[in-house]
Amino acid sequence: MNTNVSTPTIQPDQGILDPLTMRARTVAHMGTIEKLYRGITSSIRVLPDFLIIGTQRGGTTALYHYLKTHPCIIPATIGDTHFFDKKYSKGLRWYQAHFPTLWEKAYAQQVRKRPLVTGEASSSYLFYPLAPKRVAEVLPHVKLIVLLRNPVDRAYSQYYHAIELKHETLPFEEAVQDEEKRTAQEREKILQDEQYESHTYTHRSYLTRGIYVDQLQAWMTLFPREQFLILKSEEFYTDPVATFTQVSAFLNLPAAKPRLNKKNYTQYSHNTYFATMDPVMRTRLIEYFKPHNARLYEYLGIDFGWDK
Repeated sequence: MNTNVSTPTIQPDQGILDPLTMRARTVAHMGTIEKLYRGITSSIRVLPDFLIIGTQRGGTTALYHYLKTHPCIIPATIGDTHFFDKKYSKGLRWYQAHFPTLWEKAYAQQVRKRPLVTGEASSSYLFYPLAPKRVAEVLPHVKLIVLLRNPVDRAYSQYYHAIELKHETLPFEEAVQDEEKRTAQEREKILQDEQYESHTYTHRSYLTRGIYVDQLQAWMTLFPREQFLILKSEEFYTDPVATFTQVSAFLNLPAAKPRLNKKNYTQYSHNTYFATMDPVMRTRLIEYFKPHNARLYEYLGIDFGWDK
């Protein structure tokens, strides 16, 4: 009698999935169900109370991570919705589906006896020419938070970010020198055709993004000054908790302490771009931005002290 019983081998084509694959498919399925549910319930969801609109490489995402830890803030379900620049064609119902329901807001206010606000952050909104009008039409009473960074440092940081993402190949000096030639007419094309997407305008406007006064004027012709909180990025980097407190007060929220960990936030650290920029190039850019900064200081009544 043969007592050697071999263990059957399960082959992939036998239709049996391993546990990890099954889990991945279950998660994907649940994600699809959640998206469907959010879409169906979009009409009973609130719209943002606040937007952090930029500037790019100025701490927009980092500040948003801080605010998400406030007990009275429920963030959007995705990090960057990019609704008012890249995804406006998806429609308001798609956008609204990313925010909490009226029930959640009522529960917080009536049962937990505390306010509840929601919002999102997209660092490109400040610069994108169609965003001010779109936001004004959809969110006329929204509170707008703006972080402004020394435009010289901001340009250099954006350049290296573009290098990392393979959006740029030229040396910094050449990229800056060729910016006007590369981006000429791109803004007008965007204004003329809302479906037009300009990779160059988005990723290679190193100097133009730092002319903040022109961008703020476009927003402030549509929104009153009291709906804006203008912050200096360098102060946020130095003391993020103080900025968190300032923003909380602007949103009429009770004082709280940010609860950060490695899972939801990577501590900002100054990169080495400042130290490695050619001193002659830095001096040249400081002089380039001086008249634009002067207009900004006069317009806002704030001297950011960047011309050194």
